[in-house]
Amino acid sequence: MNTGTALRGALGIAGFLLVAEALGRTGVVDPYAVPLASSVLSGAFGLLLDGEFLAGVGDTLSSAAAGLLLATAAAVPSGLVLGTFPRAERAVRPLVEFLRPIPSVALLPLALFALADQGKIALIVYTSYWSVLINTLYGLRDVDPLAKETLQSFGFGRYAVVRRVSLPSAAPFIATGVRISASVALIVAVSVELVAGGDGIGTFVSDAAAGNRRDLMIAATAWTGVIGLLVNSVLSGAERRAFRWHRTQVGEGAA
Repeated sequence: MNTGTALRGALGIAGFLLVAEALGRTGVVDPYAVPLASSVLSGAFGLLLDGEFLAGVGDTLSSAAAGLLLATAAAVPSGLVLGTFPRAERAVRPLVEFLRPIPSVALLPLALFALADQGKIALIVYTSYWSVLINTLYGLRDVDPLAKETLQSFGFGRYAVVRRVSLPSAAPFIATGVRISASVALIVAVSVELVAGGDGIGTFVSDAAAGNRRDLMIAATAWTGVIGLLVNSVLSGAERRAFRWHRTQVGEGAA
């Protein structure tokens, strides 16, 4: 992100906060129902010193990271198998297309029937799995067939072709799938905490709502968005640095 884009974004946020503050001060928006922007900002900065909230952030991030790692560990090998054996992919495709669109919100009640942490991680794994799987399949379809045929002509078997050509070529697509799933993992972790309790940001938000602290509820929710933005930025930066060669190839192909 360049300086100009960051500055415009900051100005947009500042303008939104000023308008929200003015609407509350003038009574257009009931400040009891929707706290003043200044109160939310004050609460948000105060949360940086709140040990309970910071511990909740750690719990949420650790659950999201664990679920994402498990989902990636399952999705990448599955994608490699399905992408390498077209008949298997055609056989499994109807099941994938049936399960993938099921919204994570519809599965949240299942977390109530399991231990909080186990149910949370299980739902994170399920919902994060699909983006990594689909992107792995797309990446394998983008592999240069000439490169695979060249290795096969030198006597390399299917496993060696996958390891030496298919997996490295599909790696940028897999990384994109992981980045998308990271946002999903964070959303699902907080959502499960809201419904099933346990530890985490969602539980903190729920407790703040129960205590009629709307300013803290909105502040904690805002921090969740900031954390998601930071996670996405970190993964995007790592993706650009690790796969700069892929961006160069895409640019040459477009030219």
